[in-house]
Amino acid sequence: MSEQIVTRFAPSPTGFLHIGGARTALFNWLFARGRGGKFLIRIEDTDRARSTPEATQAIIDGLAWLGLDHDGGIVSQFERADRHRAVAFEMLDRGAAYKCFSTQEEIEAFREAARAEKRSTLFQSPWRDADPATHPDAPFVIRLKTPLEGETVIEDQVQGTVRIGNDQLDDMILLRSDGTPVYMLAVVVDDHDMGVTHVIRGDDHLNNAARQMGIYSAMGWPLPVYAHISLIHGEDGKKLSKRHGALGVEEYRDMGYPASGMRNYLARLGWSHGDDEVFSDAQAQEWFGFEGMNKSPARLDFKKLANICGQHIAATEDAALLQELLAFRAVTGQDPLTEQKINYLSEAMPFLKERAKTYPELIEKAHFCLTDRPLQVEEKAAKSLDPVSIGILGELTPHLQNVSWTRQDLEGKLTTFAEDHGMKFGQLAAPLRAALAGRSATPSVYDMMLVLGREEVLLRLADATGNGAS
Repeated sequence: MSEQIVTRFAPSPTGFLHIGGARTALFNWLFARGRGGKFLIRIEDTDRARSTPEATQAIIDGLAWLGLDHDGGIVSQFERADRHRAVAFEMLDRGAAYKCFSTQEEIEAFREAARAEKRSTLFQSPWRDADPATHPDAPFVIRLKTPLEGETVIEDQVQGTVRIGNDQLDDMILLRSDGTPVYMLAVVVDDHDMGVTHVIRGDDHLNNAARQMGIYSAMGWPLPVYAHISLIHGEDGKKLSKRHGALGVEEYRDMGYPASGMRNYLARLGWSHGDDEVFSDAQAQEWFGFEGMNKSPARLDFKKLANICGQHIAATEDAALLQELLAFRAVTGQDPLTEQKINYLSEAMPFLKERAKTYPELIEKAHFCLTDRPLQVEEKAAKSLDPVSIGILGELTPHLQNVSWTRQDLEGKLTTFAEDHGMKFGQLAAPLRAALAGRSATPSVYDMMLVLGREEVLLRLADATGNGAS
């Protein structure tokens, strides 16, 4: 294809960025970015009663956190109402649309009669072919002239060939009697004017495509390529709802999932590339295409999400991961860290990131270097600090004052010390963990000692043995 690929994400700002919307945005972003195309954002804010600036900002913030950058400015559908209105009148001039003066009462009466006679309740306006000379001086809507025979065929990249009989489509309203354009018209005009070549959206919009194609045809505009993707269901296979847990992107952010892991996981919801489960953005952009999409609904799987996120955390460069961790603490309202604690985190990152699936898990593992003296010792760990153990730690302290502070020398010193006291190393490690971290489950004793440094280790041992001042 010689023309530049242009995709768009067009959410309605009536709430947070839903996980399903985020996946739709991601698919559009991947498709465009992988082909050197453009990814555009349009806010469909024509419903003024439900659209709020806060919701719009939540969507923008959600996309920014996910790392889905877009091209150009953000388009407001509401601000383009004059253009939508002009197109409706142009279709009127072309004879592809008509003025309908039927009242709501007349339309309902038609439907009641149709129900009684057991025929289609699709409204057939008596004004469709009326002579303009007979038009009254009264409010009217503008309706699209839908073909009365034949069928509308959607060549969908995911759903395949979809055929809808034109007798199943009504002459939809394009412009209301108050002069406001309807959503269906606005979408088509905006997509055309923005140069959108591929419309990738949820399959709940599949029927809309048939009606929107009528507008493209009436205006002589080229059709975009349609790809209606499967919806996301909960782990129980039912349509996603609040009972399935966190649904907004910001909730996943606040739970501490890394954005790179979320992108990877969302890409796998309804699309696959062979057996590949974990991949980079570059790989996703290279591989992503319609051929890998599934028609059946995808299922949200929190275990798989955690597993993928854990692998992304482990693969992230230490310096970048540190910045992500600090950003997570800031966005979730945690206190800023001192320069010393940031240095500790930086030193500890290589072993902290192993097997941590979320930022809170990583922070939990980093407790030993984020806590303050005197340490609050957990009940289980406190059992390791009995009088005998405290005495042993007191004896160990002088040995640590002059030893070379390297892993090899520390391992040698502690191993020898344990043997000289007829202990297995685990018997020495337990009180050391309690003294250095206040907990029984910690990273390696040697890892903690190397990160904290000699001075801090000796101070914590002094606190634990009662030989220091807090």
